[in-house]
Amino acid sequence: MINFEEMGFTPGILKAIQELGFEQPMPVQEKVIPLMLGDECDIIALAQTGTGKTAAFGLPLVQATDTETNSTQALILCPTRELCMQIAGDLSDYSRYTGKLNILAVYGGASIDNQIRGLKKGAHIIVATPGRLIDLIGRRAAKLNNVSTVILDEADEMLNMGFLDSINEILEEVPKERRTLLFSATMSSEIASIARKYMNDPIEITIGTKNSSAENVSHAYYLVHAKDKYKVLKRIADFEPDIYAIVFCRTRIETQDIASKLINDGYNADALHGDLSQAQRDTVMQKFRLKNLRILVATDVAARGLDVDDLTHVINFSLPDDPEIYLHRCGRTGRAGKTGISISLVHLREKQNLQRIVRMVKKPFKAMPIPTGSEICGKQLSSWVTKLETVSTDHQEIEKLLPEIKLKLSGLDREELLKRVISLEFDRFLDDYRHGEDLIDPITEKDSSFERSDKRGSRVQYTGIPGTAY
Repeated sequence: MINFEEMGFTPGILKAIQELGFEQPMPVQEKVIPLMLGDECDIIALAQTGTGKTAAFGLPLVQATDTETNSTQALILCPTRELCMQIAGDLSDYSRYTGKLNILAVYGGASIDNQIRGLKKGAHIIVATPGRLIDLIGRRAAKLNNVSTVILDEADEMLNMGFLDSINEILEEVPKERRTLLFSATMSSEIASIARKYMNDPIEITIGTKNSSAENVSHAYYLVHAKDKYKVLKRIADFEPDIYAIVFCRTRIETQDIASKLINDGYNADALHGDLSQAQRDTVMQKFRLKNLRILVATDVAARGLDVDDLTHVINFSLPDDPEIYLHRCGRTGRAGKTGISISLVHLREKQNLQRIVRMVKKPFKAMPIPTGSEICGKQLSSWVTKLETVSTDHQEIEKLLPEIKLKLSGLDREELLKRVISLEFDRFLDDYRHGEDLIDPITEKDSSFERSDKRGSRVQYTGIPGTAY
């Protein structure tokens, strides 16, 4: 395995890499960086989100940019404001020791006048969302005649969001002699069409299997009645005390409804959908990144560009009709070398949808039994005891209060004190599940039959036992 020192980076970039904590190149970096630093070839890189794509194109791009020239030399197109800001921030980190490299992010939802002023000052690298860049080109503020490198990041997401015409218009504005790099999680016919039209004999790099899910993500499903989906969602959240998840819904109405129910039931949750203003959206996303929110309920469009490395779960409250959207969803967990799980709540009318997804993902989907009330209470209690064992008690304020506390609790023996503390801590769980074992209708044996045909026509059973409530 080649390391960063052997790739030919300048001392300034190597110093930034070291400070950022990069140890060994990730697979996509190992393949893309030597090509970018060496030949002037076009590149198509197929890799899931969270695989190190930004550094793969960002590090060599920073090295190749001439800071002595005040013209725009590179253009990076990406689907969302959030990803635009993230890429620009990452490039700034990479270039902290390489001289005055001007990087400008342009996107909707921010002052276009400020962005025009930034362009007039000079930007070596522009990171842009297609819609705002088209606007700036129309105002003759963005001058792309000296661009030598164009990077399309999350190209499939941009096409899903309807940016094909904008991408075509932008690519017509830059010199035909440019180098073009295209990064995508999937290789659709639309992506292939862009490659044929705008790329010159590109080298194709695939990390993992083409159109496959992230390697570190496992897949599971609960087969439930549609009316019981929210109850099962609550049980999943309760069964995972350290959950940090995105719950995907089909519509804005469903997203807001599920988020409101979770909030009312005492969960640290909120909604992310298209009806939110940009200020509201930024507030929700900041809370989620800081883990003040543990569950984010979102539509697919609203979640695009949300970059979080530590998600434990992606939960599909509603399955998407397009299997490629499922790939995008599950690719948001299991990132940066961590493991994650993609869980789907599947009602009986969605079985065919799941079958199509399984065929594309080419991984086993494990059928899960719905956690029982006693299992949930046991899991929560175990997590609480672990936290109790490791909590810091080095607080002088507590020492001052101990005599009074001891006096008030002196009439309780150890066992009674433990019972009261546990009852106080787990009051909600005890209330929810003391009489809740029969509130979820079981799936019948006939309904739970969940098979698919392989290419030879034989029946193939999904991994696991279809979920039933206990």
